[in-house]
Parts: sequence; C-alpha cells; structure tokens
Amino acid sequence: MKDHLPASLRIYNQRINNTDFTKPEDVVKYMVAMQAQDYAGAKWAIGLRMQNISENEIEQAITNSKILRTHLLRPTWHFVSPQDIRWILALSGPRIKAASNIQYKKFELTDTLFNKTNDLLAKALSENGQLARPEILNLFQRSGIVTDDIRFTLLLMRAELDQVICNGSRVGKQFSYTLLDNCAPVTPLLKHEEALTKLAGGYFNSRGPATVHDFANWAGLTVTDATIGLENVKSQFINEVINSKTYWMPNHADDIALPKTKAYLLPAYDEFANAYKDRDALVNPQYLQEARRVIFDPAIVVDDQVVGTWKRTIKKNTVDVNLNLFGKLNKTQTKAIEMAIVRYQKFLS
Repeated sequence: MKDHLPASLRIYNQRINNTDFTKPEDVVKYMVAMQAQDYAGAKWAIGLRMQNISENEIEQAITNSKILRTHLLRPTWHFVSPQDIRWILALSGPRIKAASNIQYKKFELTDTLFNKTNDLLAKALSENGQLARPEILNLFQRSGIVTDDIRFTLLLMRAELDQVICNGSRVGKQFSYTLLDNCAPVTPLLKHEEALTKLAGGYFNSRGPATVHDFANWAGLTVTDATIGLENVKSQFINEVINSKTYWMPNHADDIALPKTKAYLLPAYDEFANAYKDRDALVNPQYLQEARRVIFDPAIVVDDQVVGTWKRTIKKNTVDVNLNLFGKLNKTQTKAIEMAIVRYQKFLS
C-alpha cells in the first residue's frame, strides 16, 4: 500500500465515491453509527453517500423512525439503525455512565432521581406519543426536579442510555423525544464479546483502512476491548503496515476503480474525519497546519484529501456556498468543486 492510499480507500469504503444506496436508513445501517450533533450536517453526511436524494427525504426517514438519533459510543449524538441501537447502547452505556459519575456527583444526580425521571418520561410519553424538549422541561419542573445548569441534559442523556427514550419527529424547529420501545424492536441481548465483534466488523468494513487505535477512539472503547473485537473479525480483512502502524480493511483494495479528479463538500464531524484517531492521512501534507480543525469544520476534499473549508449561507430562495481554500487548485480541480457545490445545493432544494 502506498502512503497516500488510505484516504482513497477510506473514501471508497465509506461510500462517498461508491454511492449505490437508495434508502437513507441503509446508509446508516452500513455505517453502524454516524455522528450527528450537527443535525443539518449529519443529514448531508447521509446524502453525501447517496445519489439523487433530498434533505426532505432524509428528514422523513427520521420522522418515520427508520433512522434514530441518540447518545452512544463516545458519547455524542449519533444516527443509528433501529435494529442496532439496543446492542450498541448495551455495549457503550455502562462505560459512558461510569465516565459520567463525576458529573452525576457534581449535580447531585442519583440512581433514585434517574429512576424517577425515567418513570416520569415513560408515563408521559406513553400518554402523549412524543414531547418536545420544552414540554419535558416543564414536566420535570412541575415534579419538583431541579433542571438548571446541565442537569436537564444529563437527565435526558441518562434516559437515552437506559433505553427509555430516543428522538421523536421534530415539532417545528424543536427536537422531541419518544419512547424507544415505539421505535426499536426488542433484540436478543448480545454478550460483551459478541457486541465487540459485531461493532469491529461494521467499523473496519465501512472505515478501513484503519488501526485498532482508530477503532478504540471512534467507539469509545479501551484498546484492550477494541483488540478483542478485531481479533475475532480479522480473518475477514486484510492488513498493511505503513510507518509501523497496521491498517485493516476489506479484502478488495486491489480491485476498486478509483475515480479521476473528484471533489466533495463534507459536513463538520463527518465520519471521513471523525472515525480516525490519526487524521494526517486525510489532509494534503502542505496544509496540515491550516487543517488542524478538520474534524470540526465542513471540509473541502479534492483527490481524497482536505484542501480547504466551506460554509453555507441560506437565503430566501438560494443557498450560497463560501469556500476557504488553503492553496491554489488547477482548472480540473476547480471544476470538480463547482460540481460538488451544485450537488449540495440540489440536495437542499
């Protein structure tokens, strides 16, 4: 494997230039989980991996609970499949709760209080179907529960981790919650090692080439647990050593047809940047300093490497895309970016 090849293969395996999905939920299922705290950007992350899809179609899939949104893994907001949400929460939930104990103690959040708020949510949501965040806030306050500082957020997150709630449909611009039981089937409980194995298989299939440290970082696992998962699936993958690091990937690296000059507008927190601990391979080497925030900013990718950032300005009838290029591009690359802008504008229309 050549030094520059990991980024090309990641673009391919993440289905950014291999877009044959026809349903938004199939993208999420393939990717296992997709970071989604930037809601608009996360919808584009799905759209980027499809052809001829609109933002409204993805919003409808979320409204219909074909795609769920909750806190899991590291944790942060993620899109996840209804078929996968329970076993991933069962795997990552205990570790997240343990890591949150300092916050729980700081804000005097006890198991007794969590049980109370979970029961309140279960009863209210069974009666109402879904509630917007302000309605839940009012419910807690009427029940004498203190919701200042970040207590309210921690209470909602704990209910997600306890598999009580997940996202509902949006109420205007307000996010809402509903019962997880209304959205996700009850699935067989996986043993810890079974869940590690399943998560590892999904990760390396959709994000390879990647290292075990990349996997651990993405999943919020210890390197020990990540290694257990990888050991159980590595017969399904091939590996290459680059600069003393072992990269694992699907066994088709020599068969893929990499496209000629292609450009993509990636949203902030896209899995192309966020799924790896070491992100240097994603960036044109001459722009490493400029791209140090590549994980946080919407990125312009040309020839499989980050060459700039972008932002959108939504006007009444149009969407402007403003570019911040780190250096000069040739005419072919510039044309590719123009095509990427048109694709994004079409997605929003």
